[in-house]
Amino acid sequence: MTPVLRLPDFPWDSIVPLKERASSFADPDLPGPAGTGLVDLSVGTPVDPTPDVVRAALADASDAPGYPQTWGTADLREAVATWFATRRGVPDVDPVGVLPTVGSKELVAWLPLLLGVGPGDVVAFPRVAYPTYDVGARLAGATPLALDALTSLGPPTAATTPKLLWLNTPANPTGQVLGVEHLAKVVAWARQHGVVVASDECYAELDWRPRAEGSTEPPTTPSILDPRVTGGSHEGLLCVYSLSKQSNLAGYRGAFVAGDPALVGRLLEVRKHAGMIVPWPVQRAVLAALGDVAHVADQKERYARRRATLLPAVEAFGLRVDHSEAGLYLWATAGEDGRATLARLANRGVLAAPGDFYGPAGREHVRIALTATDERIEAAVARLR
Repeated sequence: MTPVLRLPDFPWDSIVPLKERASSFADPDLPGPAGTGLVDLSVGTPVDPTPDVVRAALADASDAPGYPQTWGTADLREAVATWFATRRGVPDVDPVGVLPTVGSKELVAWLPLLLGVGPGDVVAFPRVAYPTYDVGARLAGATPLALDALTSLGPPTAATTPKLLWLNTPANPTGQVLGVEHLAKVVAWARQHGVVVASDECYAELDWRPRAEGSTEPPTTPSILDPRVTGGSHEGLLCVYSLSKQSNLAGYRGAFVAGDPALVGRLLEVRKHAGMIVPWPVQRAVLAALGDVAHVADQKERYARRRATLLPAVEAFGLRVDHSEAGLYLWATAGEDGRATLARLANRGVLAAPGDFYGPAGREHVRIALTATDERIEAAVARLR
């Protein structure tokens, strides 16, 4: 039978043997839990408790016999706009241009199709990138194009100019942050050529770069919707955001997209017909999470502590950490095939993700996640040293 779609193999299956090897680790010279079992730093799934304020909101909204609104309630959309103003330095988000989504991955996967991108169109994304950008292009029947820079496209033509351009800042897996000047140049180019820009910014609250004393910059990384980037207009721009990382809501699938009201309106119409609706209790939980800064600061402190503990141990193991200015990962290399690095880590009972999951350009890197308990991070440190 001819497959309907040509999708890549699900990558995580390829590291099952390494997981089994790491799981059998035992070193009698290491005390207690550090000496046995798996330290899984591969997937990047949150492990800390969901905040009480969010769980209470979910429980309070659990009596939900009716259908929720696809567009979300007015107070939820206004809360998103307020969050952009107070946390991202973006004071001009129109609540009309806000739409809750069932996690961010489903939006990344379906955005090209929802925007009418199809056969003959190009969807572009970074050369080292979250694989779902590629998958989303294929689901729409479009041509996926991984590129280093817009200049690599050459003279713009209908065959090479993308219909949709993905940015990812802070990036998964590299942790690289795109600055205001870079983003502004991308937006100017995209508007000149009629390209929609979608920026995946799910790690924005986890910025590890030191802030200058007295800085008035927002506490997060720059957004594609920042007025210094946009010139005061969100036309042709979308920002995708998830609360999975900052609020431990991966199991809730709470996320949203914001930006150009015309583009968001197009998404809304299709999603109404398709029944792509965030459940009412989850909408209330997202509203509560956006209104509580304290739990975000607490979670960031946990990850900062784990990063400060793990980073020197990774370097002591002989790996160089590149970028990783923000986000939940250390993008590391020993200057060898990343699969060889993975095998050496697995021999110490530590499982990471191979860089080639994120494109051929990542072949010599591994991605090491900070998403493990303090006890497992300490175990990894003892083994790597």
